[in-house]
Amino acid sequence: MTTKITTIIGFTLIVIALIAGVVLWNQLPDQMASHWNVNDEVDGYISKFWGVFLMPLVTLGMMVLFLVIPNIDPLKANIAQFREAFNIFIVLIVVFMLYVHKLTLAWSLGYQSFKMSTAMLPFMGVLFFAIGYLLRKAKRNFFIGIRTPWTLSSDTVWDKTHQLGSILFMLSGAFAIAGGFFGGMTAFWLMFVPLIGSTLFLMVYSYLLYRNETKA
Repeated sequence: MTTKITTIIGFTLIVIALIAGVVLWNQLPDQMASHWNVNDEVDGYISKFWGVFLMPLVTLGMMVLFLVIPNIDPLKANIAQFREAFNIFIVLIVVFMLYVHKLTLAWSLGYQSFKMSTAMLPFMGVLFFAIGYLLRKAKRNFFIGIRTPWTLSSDTVWDKTHQLGSILFMLSGAFAIAGGFFGGMTAFWLMFVPLIGSTLFLMVYSYLLYRNETKA
């Protein structure tokens, strides 16, 4: 996927989300649900203005940042080698953010027969798979990937850490998808334990790889 196509798709989706919010404005309550706890109960609210516009604007900011990063990284030539995978990731992030926005709008309109965790986790699982694919393709840079002092110091440590990280994030994605069948606290543990465990393990793993490389 080219950067041009990525930009067109992303901005088009954001504009559609903004238009949808404006069209639905009069049907939405003055206070909209904005946060759900691990038991899928609403425990936070936000004004209608921010409920309609916050998520699209945050998504817009994230997208602009993702588009700028490859141009300011000192190792931008390395990013160019996996830019297509990164562009796919950008589109998926935009789609996910606006999907959550859609769920929030639906809930505020009275369509509350679904559990937020059950609706979100399968998509999050797909996103983790995309991250795993991106990690497999990623080359050393300062913004994208598993950036520890040790991966940034060695191409070998970077490559080996990201090869393992790709597998671990895809496994985390599988657990997240499984969590979507349970919802509630079970879903919470199935998503966060593998994700946090993988992240911490990869930090230690990259250090051990670097130490072994520098001893050789």
